[in-house]
Amino acid sequence: MQLKPLVRSLAVALSVLAVAGCSSTGGTQDGDAYGSQSGSTAGTGTGSGVGTSGTGQYGSTSGGGAGQQADSRIPEVRTIYFDYDRDSIKGEYESVVMAHARYLQSNPNARVTLQGHTDERGTREYNMALGERRARAVQRFLNIQGVSPSQMSVVSYGEERPAVNGQGESAYSQNRRVVFSY
Repeated sequence: MQLKPLVRSLAVALSVLAVAGCSSTGGTQDGDAYGSQSGSTAGTGTGSGVGTSGTGQYGSTSGGGAGQQADSRIPEVRTIYFDYDRDSIKGEYESVVMAHARYLQSNPNARVTLQGHTDERGTREYNMALGERRARAVQRFLNIQGVSPSQMSVVSYGEERPAVNGQGESAYSQNRRVVFSY
């Protein structure tokens, strides 16, 4: 019976590799814009992330009741962020997505819409496609974790609904996101 967890882990690893391998690095968007993110949690997983609140924000941290409450309540953090021109889920947000997976598995009548967003750089068409790829990456991750496809829907808003108006990396980084909408 030890084989099932191994197969599940292998499936998650393969899906992450597939998503990373399919991400676009083309020059369809102008500007480099890789810079420091104000309030970024890149690599730490413990700071206060952009658009998140409180400690224990990832729902699976030890020391608080957040991990235990994730099954009975909608996880507190409902937004994950992406790197420029990427649709792969950052490692620091895997625990957030896992908390949503646990919630959805524990609540089979719950439904979530995964809303994909981008910053304003690039064409409208490109950004609509990128927003959808981001939302579908989250959908695939949830599906691998055992969430029923009937519980999830995907919509892309591209650059049409920015979280923050303005130009510059601090605004752009907050607009490259997927929102879990219950």
